Amino acid sequence: MHAANALVRNTVLFNPSLRSSTRIARNVSQIASHLSKKSAGNRLLKCYNRYSAHNCRVAAYDGNLPIINQIYSSRLFSTGNKNDPEEEDPPVDVKDETPLFSSQLPATVAVPEVWPQVPVIAINRNPVFPRFIKLIEISNPALIDLIRRKVKLNQPYVGIFLRKKEDEKSDVVSTLDDLHDVGVFAQIHEMQDMDYKLRLVVMAHRRIKITGQFVEDEIETGPAEMKLKFPVFNVEFNVTREETDAERRRRKYRNTRRKTSDTEEPAGEKETKKVLPDQVMMVKVENMQHEKFQQNEEVKALTQEVIKTIRDIINMNPLYRESLHHMLAQGQRVVDNPVYLSDLGAALTGAEPADLQAVLEEMDIPKRLMMSLSLLKKEYELSKLQQKIGKEVEEKVKQQHRKYILHEQLKVIKKELGLEKDDKDAIGDKFRERLADKQVPAAVQTVIDEELNKLNFLESHSSEFNVTRCYLDWLTSLPWGVTSEENLKLEDAQVILDEDHYGMEDIKKRILEFIAVSQLKGSTQGKILCFHGPPGVGKTSIARSIARALNRQYFRFSVGGMTDVAEIKGHRRTYVGAMPGKLVQCLKKTATENPLVLIDEVDKIGKGVHGDPSSALLELLDPEQNANFLDHYLDVAVDLSRVLFICTANVVDLIPEPLRDRMELIDMSGYVAEEKLAIAQQYLVPTAQKNCGLSQEQMELTPESLHTLIKSYCRESGVRNLQKHIEKIARKVAFKIVKKEADKMVIDESNLSDLVGKPTFKHDRMYDVTPPGVVMGLAWTAMGGSTLYIETALRNTFKDDKLTAGSMELTGHLGDVMKESARIALTVARNFLAELRPDNNFLNTSHIHLHVPEGATPKDGPSAGVTITSALLSLALRRPVRAQLAMTGEVSLTGRVLPVGGIKEKIIAAKRVGVTCVILPEENRRDFDDLPSFIREGIDVHFVGEYEDVFKIAFEQDQMVAAGIKRAFN
Repeated sequence: MHAANALVRNTVLFNPSLRSSTRIARNVSQIASHLSKKSAGNRLLKCYNRYSAHNCRVAAYDGNLPIINQIYSSRLFSTGNKNDPEEEDPPVDVKDETPLFSSQLPATVAVPEVWPQVPVIAINRNPVFPRFIKLIEISNPALIDLIRRKVKLNQPYVGIFLRKKEDEKSDVVSTLDDLHDVGVFAQIHEMQDMDYKLRLVVMAHRRIKITGQFVEDEIETGPAEMKLKFPVFNVEFNVTREETDAERRRRKYRNTRRKTSDTEEPAGEKETKKVLPDQVMMVKVENMQHEKFQQNEEVKALTQEVIKTIRDIINMNPLYRESLHHMLAQGQRVVDNPVYLSDLGAALTGAEPADLQAVLEEMDIPKRLMMSLSLLKKEYELSKLQQKIGKEVEEKVKQQHRKYILHEQLKVIKKELGLEKDDKDAIGDKFRERLADKQVPAAVQTVIDEELNKLNFLESHSSEFNVTRCYLDWLTSLPWGVTSEENLKLEDAQVILDEDHYGMEDIKKRILEFIAVSQLKGSTQGKILCFHGPPGVGKTSIARSIARALNRQYFRFSVGGMTDVAEIKGHRRTYVGAMPGKLVQCLKKTATENPLVLIDEVDKIGKGVHGDPSSALLELLDPEQNANFLDHYLDVAVDLSRVLFICTANVVDLIPEPLRDRMELIDMSGYVAEEKLAIAQQYLVPTAQKNCGLSQEQMELTPESLHTLIKSYCRESGVRNLQKHIEKIARKVAFKIVKKEADKMVIDESNLSDLVGKPTFKHDRMYDVTPPGVVMGLAWTAMGGSTLYIETALRNTFKDDKLTAGSMELTGHLGDVMKESARIALTVARNFLAELRPDNNFLNTSHIHLHVPEGATPKDGPSAGVTITSALLSLALRRPVRAQLAMTGEVSLTGRVLPVGGIKEKIIAAKRVGVTCVILPEENRRDFDDLPSFIREGIDVHFVGEYEDVFKIAFEQDQMVAAGIKRAFN
């Protein structure tokens, strides 16, 4: 009864629903009691047939979770006759004398020891080891049909083999070479059919080896037989699988066809015509038995080491802790079974497929144990490294968390002791403290109070909280009612302005007037000034000197190329990263309401898709509007009426007319050679010596060298290029002193070219004596004044008796205005020549070419009218104009001479090239009289109102006084 009781105990243990059934206990008891009266095969066959058709529950375990407590409901497959009647057993009360729970593993489902043909399932990555359960999904239609058919025939057995190539994902292979020969024989415990794929729960039982491919022609002609082995009763026998009537008819039909074909064809031809299928669906296999081994000291040591390593892995890796803890405590069956331990150790590792397959193929148990132990040791080292990394990361996290907790506790302690307030309260107190000494307007104070109340209701981690805090930070940082004390002493301001800049009398006089008005009025005021002139004359640097003279804070920003209105008016707070405009930033930086703001390059302001910044400057630079300047970000009125705005520009005409109307324009013309010499001696040379670390004794620039430098290298109106050349000289002197080539250097005309190179301007003038048809004119450029020649000549010298109408070709990169001025000059010259010489038809019949040299330089403007007219008359009369003569002025169609601009620059350019006589329009007399005396000295200026006066001065040299002409100097 012991075997029967064990069978009942193991059955009831894993199927609570069968515990109340007494039929199992009674029948098993009958089997045990009548074991000696009947043959073993008949008795076991009867028992198997009676109870194998009923549903039961099987306990299973796999490689990851060796003991699965879940109970799988499945079908048992039997060879019994389904038509056998069931016996009615009376209920009998049976009392279990043995405990229901045991430490031994449950008995497995009985499977045949030999099964020669099995379907093939190819898997990737990890092979399956015996006594482990695996979940497999099959998607190949042919293989799905085969397994369905085998399951329906009560043959739920498959062979699972590892694929040699891991990149292929198919369930079947084309040849046996794609598979490893050794795999496992597995029983299907559960099958889930999902139409397009099949999900199988299989349990591996033993190792098998492929002996060949199995094809349909090798099916036996008789009913299939299988060998059954019952470990409980230690009995095995062969049984014939029962066929249905349909299967029996199909088998007989196939046998008949095979016999017919065998009689018709010889055996050799039959073998040659046998074609293997494209896919390996079934294979012939044989069982693999491990070599016999003895439980010697080596095997025991290996077994204990494997167990120890597995325990170490369990302790270090929590993934295996729960799943393997109970398995290792099962007792002798697990611990003392080297065969199972070797498979268990290999299955626990994440080794390479080749290493796992080698363990599966190894039949020597000590070698298999050694291979599993090697894989376990590698897994153990990997677990140690993983644990080390995890501890380091955990330690860092703990430190950060601990620091955060301590900071929070410190905040709470300080708050309880009154040493520190809450974050919101502290922020609010900080903002209120900023406004303590400021005179905030009522409207602005209302907005600040509302925002502070809003801040108290917001969460500190919300985005709205940060937006509100930044807005309050800007509002409270502005200097509401805070002004710097201005310097209202004219003498001190005069000294500061003279220290920094030479000349610039107009600007210095205007600043002193501003101080005088502020002194009489008793309060400071704002103003909008615009300094315009060529580059390098000191427009930007004089603004800093003015701020120092007035004791005001200085702020500069350039609007050259600016295309976004938000740079001036600010962004709206709804945008991410919004900021106020430049003026609000200026007030925050200078911390006063009356700074000096320099807006540089106002004539180069751009215009883009984000608005027109020049239009935004209208509100900023309007004295009537900037008292309530509204920034888009602040959205409150800001008083800019006390700000002194200074703008700089090179060309006034490029400034928009509405903007130019709001500014007070102050002209800053270029410097003459005498002014440049004084600036170089007083400012540029000492600054260059200081920047290069030289003393006055180590470098000395003589006045002659400076004059040569100005005349031959730096003829522009400003002094920026002159400053570069002086700095270049200072660097070369410093280099020679450091190399000990000289202790000091005196730069004169002899060694100047060695330091700065060859002269840029070799000739002062293009023509020392102007030929007929060539007249020197005066022009204004952004770089200052310059001289230009008007050249005229005949296009065709071929003489033809036939008179034709004359023409004129214009070259020299002339603008439209200058082309129109040339045509007007031609008309004036023809009319004047007709009155002067009626018999001279040169201008009416000749083809004239008019050219202005330096053709790459654009030229435009009406001021060359009198010059072109004089050149045409000089060509027609074949008589040169007066020597050392230059002229400028616009001519009208009736011969009147109209005023032009840039008189100072033009006079400076005339003196630069050695001109002694200049003709100017009568209406420009006041501009000439405003020039400094050192500019007017050494030059004769004639003021004219009609072109007739110009002709008399240019062509009648002996006549010093003509109608309407007066000498410039008495």
